[in-house]
Amino acid sequence: MNDGKSETRIWDAYLTERDKAVFTASGFGAKGGFGKRPALLVIDVSYGFAGDKPGESIIDSIKRWPNSCGAESWDAVAAIKTLAEGFRAKKLPVIYTTGVNRADGWDVGSWAWKNTRTGESLPRPTNALDANAIVAEIEPQPQDLVCLKQKPSGFFGTNLHSYLQLLGADSVVVTGTTTSGCVRATVIDAFSLNFRVAVAEDGCFDRSQASHAINLCDMHAKYADVVPSGEVLDYVATLADDLFPNLPTGRRPGSSEAPRLSLVSSA
Repeated sequence: MNDGKSETRIWDAYLTERDKAVFTASGFGAKGGFGKRPALLVIDVSYGFAGDKPGESIIDSIKRWPNSCGAESWDAVAAIKTLAEGFRAKKLPVIYTTGVNRADGWDVGSWAWKNTRTGESLPRPTNALDANAIVAEIEPQPQDLVCLKQKPSGFFGTNLHSYLQLLGADSVVVTGTTTSGCVRATVIDAFSLNFRVAVAEDGCFDRSQASHAINLCDMHAKYADVVPSGEVLDYVATLADDLFPNLPTGRRPGSSEAPRLSLVSSA
């Protein structure tokens, strides 16, 4: 692609010579650049999508967690943890999304049309872990924001856009899962709202290796800069730590204590 770089990318193995020639000739894949006031978005990194056993193969994991993406999930979790710590150190927003459903499953809606195991992902009192709970390794801190959602995009039917406006963010760095689904949908909506968008490649994961690679390719071509998390951290390190004076404190008014964040995942 026309990004001025010749290094091998994860999607190169899936492109034909025709595809490569088209990208080169068409001008797609130019570097859009980071914004000035970024927020980190962590999309749906829950036990339902990551499983509960780091290193477990996807085939074994999906026996218990039908939406699990297997061992690759936990490689991305490690990258997301480092990114979140880097953003917090600079007092930059960290915003999570995760799913929410009624216990009776009425609001699952169109999700049930394309997956015969959708009902298994609903909150179950007998499960030790809620499928919608964000994995403990990167759990939200009291100052972080959480948006509950029911459809792929983190923006659809949630407070995400209004939170970004309230903060004064002009750009987002997107991580999470699945690359081809909720990450891509969120990226396209952010792009459509005229935010500058970056995707941390190693902070994303998917159940399909081909879908992961090709969707990174397509996002890099048209909607976002797909870059390693290290490049994001290098950029974050150059920013001042007073860009978001209205960032949540994580403390109750009149109290110096930071309450533990509680997520309600079923209605």
